[in-house]
Amino acid sequence: MEQFKGLQKSLYIWTDSADLDKRVEQLKAATGGDVALENVHRLSFSSYANSSFDLIVIECAQLTDNYVKLLHMLKPSGKLHLVSFIGPAGSLLQEVKLSGFINCREDAGDALTAEKPGYETGSSARLSFAKKNASALNVWKISGDDEDLIDEEDLLDEEDKQTPDPAGLRVCSTTGKRKACKNCSCGLAEELESEKQESKAATENAKSSCGNCYLGDAFRCSTCPYLGMPAFKPGEKVQLAANLLKSDI
Repeated sequence: MEQFKGLQKSLYIWTDSADLDKRVEQLKAATGGDVALENVHRLSFSSYANSSFDLIVIECAQLTDNYVKLLHMLKPSGKLHLVSFIGPAGSLLQEVKLSGFINCREDAGDALTAEKPGYETGSSARLSFAKKNASALNVWKISGDDEDLIDEEDLLDEEDKQTPDPAGLRVCSTTGKRKACKNCSCGLAEELESEKQESKAATENAKSSCGNCYLGDAFRCSTCPYLGMPAFKPGEKVQLAANLLKSDI
């Protein structure tokens, strides 16, 4: 364990108490620092703070779910040393790597050594390429003292400021004119047809669709334009008032 010389604080996790004092003394002599003891079966109940140890030595590596906890207990760049482990070294190395350790290697004498990264678990740092260039931040900065701003009103002429005639806005969205397109669905076609019929009715004598209009109100339908007028002879030209030519239906 000469490679651990100079480490100030170590944790020795043991399973067999035989010659435990001797092994602890050997670890102290190799590191030159203090050594704390913990039983492997009590490790899950321990409450060591993060970054407590420079070195953790496990006597018999039978841990299956505590390597992440050991990672937190180690200081940045701290060492994990597994001795007398059971099972294939490749599987154990893979498990240790997946727990977050780096520089994992197999040592002589059935031992494995791994290292915690040189930063605290959960820490963050700005990437070098993410640094902001101070000069780039001022590219779109506008100063009212240095820039000549354009008055928005100067961009409009007198024609732009005129209020449009609402009647002139009633145009077909397809043709752009007050002329309905072939498949008109905005109501313009109906409006133009209504105006056409009103104009025609104003210049021509109204015609009966049922043939009974001349007989009087008793024979007229509910939408008859002659309602309220006296009976007349068939073929006689009847002049209707303008308000009678419009129907609310």
